[in-house]
Amino acid sequence: MIRAHSVAAVRAAERAEMELLTSGVLMARAATGVATVGARRLGSVYSSRVVVLAGSGDNGGDALYAGAWLARRGARVDVLAAGDIHAGGWTALQRAGGRRWLAGGEGDPLLLGAADLVLDGLVGIGGRGALREPAARLARLAPPECTVAVDVPSGVDSDTGAVAGAAVRAAVTVTFGAYKRGLLIAPGAFHTGHVELIDIGISPHLGAPDLTALEAADAARRLPSPGPEDSKYTRGVVGVVAGSPAYTGAAVLSTGSAALAGAGMVRFVSAAHPAEIVRNAHPEVVITVIDPGDGAALLAAGQVQAWVVGPGMGTDEGAARLVAAVLGTDRPVLVDADALTILSRDLGLVRGRRAPTLLTPHAGEFQRLTGVGAQELAADRLGVVRATAADLGVTVLLKGSRTLVVAPDGAARVNLTTSAKLATAGSGDVLSGACGAFLAAGLAPIDAGSLAAYLHGQAACAAPAAMTAPDLLRFWAAAVRDILRSSGSFAEDAAKWPGAGPDAGAP
Repeated sequence: MIRAHSVAAVRAAERAEMELLTSGVLMARAATGVATVGARRLGSVYSSRVVVLAGSGDNGGDALYAGAWLARRGARVDVLAAGDIHAGGWTALQRAGGRRWLAGGEGDPLLLGAADLVLDGLVGIGGRGALREPAARLARLAPPECTVAVDVPSGVDSDTGAVAGAAVRAAVTVTFGAYKRGLLIAPGAFHTGHVELIDIGISPHLGAPDLTALEAADAARRLPSPGPEDSKYTRGVVGVVAGSPAYTGAAVLSTGSAALAGAGMVRFVSAAHPAEIVRNAHPEVVITVIDPGDGAALLAAGQVQAWVVGPGMGTDEGAARLVAAVLGTDRPVLVDADALTILSRDLGLVRGRRAPTLLTPHAGEFQRLTGVGAQELAADRLGVVRATAADLGVTVLLKGSRTLVVAPDGAARVNLTTSAKLATAGSGDVLSGACGAFLAAGLAPIDAGSLAAYLHGQAACAAPAAMTAPDLLRFWAAAVRDILRSSGSFAEDAAKWPGAGPDAGAP
């Protein structure tokens, strides 16, 4: 599990460790980590050209001391100063032969264009808001392919991931002691490049993480897998209320993914036309045909352990009656797509609901639900989603390039398996079905949502470049295989997943 902390928590841990050390030891550890990563990227340090972008804070000091380390090994090191710089770091680098230039001149792009390595120490983890000049200009000029950010790319808010203006784009970010939340949350996450965590000794002083992310082993441990005594009923029956005469594809995709995600049985309840389409596409799905808006018939369709409601069902009064019927049950419910639009007209349908509820909006649906505008959301995605989950008493999965899953108690996860290929019609329907299957298997909403998002992203990565939503179904088994293999549990668990063999996902 990747664990991220707030800036306040990291600062407190640093202070606690510094009380046990002589002055400068913590910075020396950080600078050595930066220098080591920089040297590894250079390959040969001797005769290389290194540029340090330096501010006045401790991150600037880390970058300057790292520059001194590289200069002593034969690198030519130039400093572009955005104003005052860390005195001790500059003294060390000057003694090693470094040269200092005041940023803002015509030579800036020439130095940066000729650099083999750029160390970004303009602003540290305490930076907030847009970079001021000349730091903003340096951030725009820094070449992403050879820039190593110190702790956090300058211009990225370490707590929120917000980017208010110009910001460094790095090939690597070397962060110290703990992941900062903003390194994992979009849009800041897309400025970091590869993130390397350097142990500087503060781990014993850190409390519980404020944000986590599943890794393959975590996903594998949460993956429901049948035991020898299981039946289709004990594995979980998921009811899917989806589709309409106009939108049959959503019904096909959500039911298909629910089956692939391991549901023992999928019970599909809808009108005649989408029911016939689903029957032809997925003969294993149990179909109940109801009249539009007949909530009583929906609930009489049979027992389920969880419901999925919303994909492609429309937003008319009949659809609203079905949403109300499902949310009136004592079963876990996944609310998506059109059901979210219906819910936005009456949030009382979920407020105070005792059974687990998982909402899966994209940004536009989230705005309809909450009234929160795009700018406010971009300024603090985690904070806004956390407040919404607490207010409504539900778990919120906010879809996006870095999907967030937040429980009512504030527990939060971010999904790191992502692909631009997921920006295609129907991909959200696939995610919904998988979430529902995991809820039916007994997973808590935060586990169901984060596991489904993890596999959803993995399936997209395995699919071809010209991917459409049905490809996610074809490559779902490949995603399961990948997490089992990378977690070391493939040999033990693969037999439980017949579709996860060596050729899983092959066309």
